[in-house]
Amino acid sequence: LISNAKLEPRPPGLAPRDQPPGVDPRDRKRPCFATWQELAAHAEGLIALTGDEEGPVLRAWQREGPSGAEAALQQLGTVFDRDHLYVAIQRRNARGEETALAMQAALAKTHHLPLLATGGVRHATRGGRELADVFTCLRHHPTLAAAGRRLAINGERHLKTAAEMTMLFHDRPEAILNTRRLAEEIDFSLENLGYEFPTYEVPPGHSMDTYLAEMTWRGMKERYRKPTAAVKAQITKELDLIHRLGFSGYFLIVWSLVSYCRESGIMVQGRGSAANSAVCFCLGITPVDPVGAKLLFERFLSEGRKSWPDIDLDLPSGDQREQVIQEVYRRYGRHGAAMTANVITYRGRSAVREIGKVLEFPEEMLARFSDLYASGDYRHTLAFSDQVAQSGNTADHPRAAALASLYGQIYGLPRHLGQHSGGMIICQGALDAVMPLENASMPGRTVAQWDKNDCEDMGIIKVDLLGLGMMAVIQETLILSASRGHPVDLAQIPKDDIATYDLMCSADTIGVFQIESRAQMNTLRRMQPRCFYDVVIEVAIVRPGPIAGGLAHPYLERRAGLQPIDYIDEKLKPTLERTLGVPMFQEQVLKMAMVMADFTGSEAEELRRALSFHRSHERMRKVEVKLRRAL
Repeated sequence: LISNAKLEPRPPGLAPRDQPPGVDPRDRKRPCFATWQELAAHAEGLIALTGDEEGPVLRAWQREGPSGAEAALQQLGTVFDRDHLYVAIQRRNARGEETALAMQAALAKTHHLPLLATGGVRHATRGGRELADVFTCLRHHPTLAAAGRRLAINGERHLKTAAEMTMLFHDRPEAILNTRRLAEEIDFSLENLGYEFPTYEVPPGHSMDTYLAEMTWRGMKERYRKPTAAVKAQITKELDLIHRLGFSGYFLIVWSLVSYCRESGIMVQGRGSAANSAVCFCLGITPVDPVGAKLLFERFLSEGRKSWPDIDLDLPSGDQREQVIQEVYRRYGRHGAAMTANVITYRGRSAVREIGKVLEFPEEMLARFSDLYASGDYRHTLAFSDQVAQSGNTADHPRAAALASLYGQIYGLPRHLGQHSGGMIICQGALDAVMPLENASMPGRTVAQWDKNDCEDMGIIKVDLLGLGMMAVIQETLILSASRGHPVDLAQIPKDDIATYDLMCSADTIGVFQIESRAQMNTLRRMQPRCFYDVVIEVAIVRPGPIAGGLAHPYLERRAGLQPIDYIDEKLKPTLERTLGVPMFQEQVLKMAMVMADFTGSEAEELRRALSFHRSHERMRKVEVKLRRAL
């Protein structure tokens, strides 16, 4: 459905001769306008509305009079036939709109085109006009007082009920009838976008399920050397679930990327919940034995799960990571793969600073407001009104109420589109037929316009290719060690080297990944780790969750014998025993819910998502219902 299409020739500044040397003009990130030729070439299946005052017909009428409107409509008629072109009319209590409506009705009658009643909606409710005006100022850069005719003349551009629209166009019932008919004809849902994850080509005689099983059992012999019955049972359980959920192709594709990295001499390491999977361990995706570490597989994959598993791959930052990204584009094409977007939203600093500029608050006040935040943290103890007051704005300021109201409306709304640090989505066929794509600023990359959470909700599969500077350092270290006759396999590094733990206990860890910060070094001195799991706990303690939840000190005091160990309930002892009764890991929280509240694997997955998403308050409230019922 095309509405208010900007049917203009391409600006001269976008001609191929102006492109940077060596860059294909089609790969440049730039503004895009549809030409008449392009519109005609892709008009099949589209329905066009003539639009409001920014549309081609009314705009031509305002500039050139009736002859201009006639010419614009005729040009639209060369692209769309009578069954796919509507003359849109609006009533918003604007000066001269009845004259424009009469002109449009006459045009529609002359060309035998249907009238369509629309609202020209810019905001959901009448009260949303204030925020719409702020966004207008942010787009065009004047203050609210100087914006003039750029602002809406009233609050009528909001969603109206069917009864309100019927009353508004009581003298044009055919326009309302056409709106209803068109709405009934348009059958679109986000439930099935036609997305398909790519299939993996397997050798003759194999299906993806059988090939994954063969590679996994082969890898088990290499990784475990002497696999126990528990290991074999876990692998059998995981493969059975992966086959039933139809995820074999996903595991094979990730495995093939890992294999490409190793064949290319690029260090690669799986991270995150994938380490909970014995299949990932056997395929060489992760170096952690989940059976020996007693990790919860359901955190990674569970029965009834609607979303796909999420495997993150750490790569050396720089050219080597870019090589892997370009390999993905080579395999699936520029329109079959894309980097995931990151939707940047308005938060405390950005919201107040931009609203403040529009309302003409002093720059000094806005700077003081920003300084009252903790560095890099939007979660702070001051109430908004107190923070505004301390920044130098009193409650009796003439625009104080407007600032507070607009802040509440704009907080959390999208601000601009960024690029995710490493998420890539791939598709069987053309990804641009499923979702909007755009060229990235960096040549050779395509970016999706949906963020990772939207993609997950839509069932679109993402693989994270994350760049770490420390991975490059580790790779250089391993190459140097191998060159001196001491090749190292990360999966086989001994975890009981006494000298290594002595260095940790003395906090001699500068330059050591994960445990080199001042907070980590202080905690190492207190914990005195003597085994690998001690290090795992120590790293976990110095994280926002355990610190904000007040878990660090109870664990350290229990470890030092200064506080008794309490499991809340004996049923939780197997889950919490290794962390002295203090839930330190997400797996433990999920397991506690499964033990105490009879959560299924899929319900535990929903709890994980609620705990993980920063916009999860509604999700968490739903999950809490069953948790509280079990108390």
